[in-house]
Amino acid sequence: MGRLVVVSNRIADPRKTSAGGLAVALGQALEASGGLWFGWSGKVVDGGTPGEGELRVQNAGKVQLATVDLSSEDHDSYYLGYSNGVLWPVFHYRLDLADFDAGYIAGYRRVNAMFARKLKALLRPDDVIWVHDYHLIPLAAELRAMGCQQRMGFFLHIPLPPPLILAAVPEHEWLMRSLFAYDLAGFQSEADLNHFARYVGTEIPADVLGEHEFRAFGKSLQARAFPIGTDVDEFVELGKGREAQDMFEQMRREYSRRRLLLGVERLDYSKGLPQRLKAFRQLLQAYPENLGSATLIQIASPSRETVDAYAALLQELESLCGGINGNFGELDWMPVRYIHRNVARKRLPGLYRAANVALVTPLRDGMNLVAKEFVAAQDPDDPGVLVLSRFAGAAEQMHEALMVNPYDTARTAETMQRALQMPLEERQRRHQALLEGIRTQDVHWWRENFLTMLTELSQS
Repeated sequence: MGRLVVVSNRIADPRKTSAGGLAVALGQALEASGGLWFGWSGKVVDGGTPGEGELRVQNAGKVQLATVDLSSEDHDSYYLGYSNGVLWPVFHYRLDLADFDAGYIAGYRRVNAMFARKLKALLRPDDVIWVHDYHLIPLAAELRAMGCQQRMGFFLHIPLPPPLILAAVPEHEWLMRSLFAYDLAGFQSEADLNHFARYVGTEIPADVLGEHEFRAFGKSLQARAFPIGTDVDEFVELGKGREAQDMFEQMRREYSRRRLLLGVERLDYSKGLPQRLKAFRQLLQAYPENLGSATLIQIASPSRETVDAYAALLQELESLCGGINGNFGELDWMPVRYIHRNVARKRLPGLYRAANVALVTPLRDGMNLVAKEFVAAQDPDDPGVLVLSRFAGAAEQMHEALMVNPYDTARTAETMQRALQMPLEERQRRHQALLEGIRTQDVHWWRENFLTMLTELSQS
């Protein structure tokens, strides 16, 4: 394989622990090939020229990091408008929250064309290009139009909706047609892959050449499910660090008389946070033995709070938390501890390990690595229990978790009670199976499988 070139909306320095397991995993492959990681710098230039941005290249060990600035107009249309105002809600099945402004797609096209133009100048003939996520779906088509013949793969980190929902996206045909410029398209789950197969079979329509191999527009495309994992060993080592150990000891001291339920995610309407709080309220009502005992720690990191939908969600969560604490709390016990700020990654393993139950209950999610990190952080001798939404991509792999429908708050409350009361032997058995699964299909397995298939396709 030639040099690896990773392209994503934002990049990370893989040498930094705060970058997370995905950045570390990609960084290892980039380091091995002396690779390039290209993306937006995160900088917005007021008054900048749309479709133009300054390119900066720096070295991080053997890896080159290349970034481009965005003008304020491009940021508003490409990033806030089409990517996060249209694609994000629609791909998470929330048509009611999508803003179908006709002008957004022009900025989305313009920025992808600019990224392609800037990237082309840095490419070598034998590069292998791996493009990530919904911001950059048409990037390969732009590169092909400029004459680039390199091997190109794409991976979608969020869900792909069924054809009728996807068809609500303005110019959805153009968007899906753009995928045929890649050699390989990867999805998080078999469900997402099946949605893609149904779409290209009915909307394009494409010829089916074999299992998940399609031909249209004079191009053949392989599509596969590659469920992303976490770096289990890296996360276990992180749990041995001082910050994680201090967090664990602090939690155990402060909540020694409590049973902890834990939720950790970004503040986003896809995560099912109001439904989770309502289910916890139902738990306290239906199972009064939890009064004074069960405590839900809900961390919801800030996210896109200038968007109306997020501001409304924040207000709803604060109202729910206040209502639960007001109706059930005592002077020495508050049932919900709601934290609306980021928690340092180095402290997360200790927080996970202190929890008796993890609540990972999104309404829709591509994968959800919190579920896998929680399992990796547990004490095998006394593990916590994972309560997992059937609508998370992780549900296809993590069968030993307790599955819930987050829309059914009464049944979710029953499952929370079951998790709190689960005998040690069952907890150990479930945890062992879950841990074996996430170790077998970790983030390195995901990376190697995708790149191996991309290389083999290109050589065939």
